[in-house]
Amino acid sequence: MVSVQGSPFGVAATPEGRWAFVAVPGGVGVLRAGGSLAPAVVRTIPVAGALAGMAITPDGRSVLGATGSGAVVISVARAEQGEAGAVLGTLSAPGRGALDDSAIEVAVSPDGQFAFVTLEYAARAVVFNLGEALRTGFSGSDYVGSIPLGQAAVGMAISPDGRWLYVTSEVRQSQGSSGVLPASDQPGTLTVIDLRRAETDPASSVVATVDAGCQPVRVIASADGSEVWVTARASDDLLCFSAARLVSDPAHALVTIVRVGEAPVGLAAVRGGSLIVVADSNRFGASGAMSDLDVVNVAAALSGGRPVVGHIPSGSFPREMAVLQNGTLLVSNYTSDQLEAINVASISSG
Repeated sequence: MVSVQGSPFGVAATPEGRWAFVAVPGGVGVLRAGGSLAPAVVRTIPVAGALAGMAITPDGRSVLGATGSGAVVISVARAEQGEAGAVLGTLSAPGRGALDDSAIEVAVSPDGQFAFVTLEYAARAVVFNLGEALRTGFSGSDYVGSIPLGQAAVGMAISPDGRWLYVTSEVRQSQGSSGVLPASDQPGTLTVIDLRRAETDPASSVVATVDAGCQPVRVIASADGSEVWVTARASDDLLCFSAARLVSDPAHALVTIVRVGEAPVGLAAVRGGSLIVVADSNRFGASGAMSDLDVVNVAAALSGGRPVVGHIPSGSFPREMAVLQNGTLLVSNYTSDQLEAINVASISSG
């Protein structure tokens, strides 16, 4: 467990795995991955406003943190060296009201040219021309448009081939965008978006939307792109969808449901995608429940076997995850002010 400054939210790692970044109150914590399992905190880059989810551009040159109605963009090299001017600029969507100030997760296109941000209480995701902003300076012209989604839009993942963007919404239809967390018995959704169309015509980029349990909050795609995995927080489930059928036959895309622990949030595929680690957040303090990490054997989950093969202790409210190249899994423990480091090689597959 690595103590960090305040409640850590998003966490992201550079492609070569030597550096990691974590969103903390007032800025971004910069961590160096050395010879030991746990990375060391070397500095904090001050950032105005609260940061949530984080992402690294594919070339490893910029790190983005969801904030306001968009995302702050930070130079990785300057952050690593502690140089002035690490904050390059901020991407901001035109405001429609107070609920637009609710950026929660951020994703970057495989070519690094576009950024996508979910606005949790505005029932939409916004699209920015990141490449243009980095080349010519940040301005209002960076904003491309928005993608209509359900209420409490949160998690995002891009398919390995860069063709699809997957987004979770906690409730199927926007119900006035009240800004209040939806009731736990209302169905949430997984939306499939044509990523290339979203870069030019976001409003018409939605391809399909399917039910995805109660309050789906995070999503990942398998390494080969064949499966899409979603955590449904209010139904304590990990859902697996066929990526192909999400497009060709959405009504029959659900492959399996794995019961996990209390209020699952973050998830990560490790060991070549053979295992999925799920953060049982216990965010709302359910009686008799605890926060920990579930280990799910993918082959067993898909074949009807015993999918949950073990549990890993965590701090309070494990939330987001990132995997380093050295085999370390990082988990932000939000309410215990810790970044947890796990040796993936030591996890049993069952």
